[in-house]
Formats: sequence, structure tokens, C-alpha cells
Amino acid sequence: MAKQATAEKTVQKRRAPNDVNRYGALFCIPFVATFLVFSVYPVLRTFIMSFTDYKGYGKADPVMLDNYQRALTDPLFWEAFVNTLKMWGINIVLQLGLALLLTMLLNDMKYRMKGLSIFRAIFYLPNLIACTSVAFLFKTLLDWQYGSVNQVLLQFGVIQEPINWLGGSGATAQAVVGVVGAWMWFGNSFILLMAGVQGISRDYYEAATIDGAGRWTIFGRITLPLLRPIMMYVAITSLIGGLQLFDIPYLISGTKGTPGRSLYTAVFYLFNMAFTNRQMGYAAAIAFVLFAIIAVCSFIAFRLMNRKED
Repeated sequence: MAKQATAEKTVQKRRAPNDVNRYGALFCIPFVATFLVFSVYPVLRTFIMSFTDYKGYGKADPVMLDNYQRALTDPLFWEAFVNTLKMWGINIVLQLGLALLLTMLLNDMKYRMKGLSIFRAIFYLPNLIACTSVAFLFKTLLDWQYGSVNQVLLQFGVIQEPINWLGGSGATAQAVVGVVGAWMWFGNSFILLMAGVQGISRDYYEAATIDGAGRWTIFGRITLPLLRPIMMYVAITSLIGGLQLFDIPYLISGTKGTPGRSLYTAVFYLFNMAFTNRQMGYAAAIAFVLFAIIAVCSFIAFRLMNRKED
């Protein structure tokens, strides 16, 4: 009897970890269910919809690859895509450039100042403001007749007549959207680059200083190469977000993407196809075309980054 009781206790001890694992699996069920319902299902539903002529109501008839063929040959879609690239290009140049400049200045012992954490919070603050508020703010500041920017420039004699920032030239409007995006997101890039710089061993800088290297030599030969992975990460995430640009151009320009469709982005075009023209199937195909473009660009960027590191 004693041996039998000992054997039963041994079996119970062996089963105990399995029971714990079962309970752990139960705790994962809410997350898995939420992920499947709100992430996986919409993607699969959109993918199936892209092969139909669904209009948001009624019956959806299959059209096979017609929607994808239309998207790849649609001049308006590619015009919107080029507009998106232009605005993202302005954004990433200013965003990375300003973040890198501030990182170098605030990390340099010569320019080191107290209250660095306060500056981090201030720089990151625009990232926390809702896009609707940002769009309304800049639309008010850049108003052609009553905007504060034109009033200040006129007061100091910088310009002789008001500039129509958002309704005149298409290039000017695209530049404004790019600058607004850079203002919103450079704080995030600054924090990432600052963390990367502070993670670089001080021994490298001390050895370079002893060898007589100047500030720019140290920056070009030590700081910049070691920051390349973080800069590549910022560029890739910015590209993914930039190709999905919608809210700022839509809120600033209205539903037409004026002036002259210069603010008509790819997602802007997708939105109008889906909810204005009621062509849900075609909009779904555009979404997956954008997904493919973003995936290819990200893959190329990762390959380039790994090649540089090798």
C-alpha cells in the first residue's frame, strides 16, 4: 500500500506542470480570439473581397484578377502613389536630419545642458497630439488671408503679399504636408537615435580623441556607422507609415485632394473608391497592391542594412 501511495503521488507531481500549462493556455484564449476576430478575419475578408465587384451592399460577383489588373494600370492610382512618395520624401529627410542634428548637439559634452529629459518630452509631445488637432492647427496658421504665418512674414517684410500655402501651388502644399509630418514624428526618431548614441561605448570616443581625431571624423567613422541599424529602422517604419499617409492631407485639403490633386495620396484614393464611389472590391485590391509594395520596399531595405553590417 505504501508503494502504491508513493507511485500515485509521483504521478500527481508529474501531472501538475501540465495542469499549469493548461491554465496558462486558457488565459491566452481572450487575446487569440480578439486577434483572430479583429486582425486575421478582416485581412482575409478583404483579400476575398478584392476578387469581387462588391459595392458595400447587395451581391458580390467574382471578377477574378480584374481589380488587380485595373489597379496596376490605373494612372490616377499611380499619380496618387507618386504624390505619397513626394510627401514622405520631404518628411523623412527633415525628420531624420533634425533628429540626428539634435541628437549630436544634446549628446556632445560641449553643448550638454541640464534638463535633457524635459527637452525629450517637449520634442515627443507633437507625436501625442491627435492628427485632427494638428491638421486644424496648421490649416489655421497657414490660412491664406488670416493665418498667423502670413501675417508675421508680412509684418517683417519677408514677403510682399500673402502666400496661398495650401491652395496655390501643388508643390507648396505637398511641402507643407511633409513638414507637418516631420514636426509630428521627429521626436520619436530623436528618442530612438538618442538611445542609440548613449548605448555606444565611451571607450571608442576616448580612443579616437587620444589619437587626435576631430569631431566630424568621430561622427563619420564611429557614431554614424554604429547608428546605421537604428536609422534604417526609423526609415523603414517611416516608409511603412508614409505610404499609408491619409489623415493630414484629407483633413487639410478636403475630399478632393486639392490643389490639383497634389494631396491625393494612395490611401486617399483607396478611401474615395471604397466610400465615395462604392467600389469596395477595387479598393480592397488597391490595399493589397500597397501591401505588396510596402513588403518589397521593406525587404530591400533590410537586405541593404544586412549587407552594410556584413
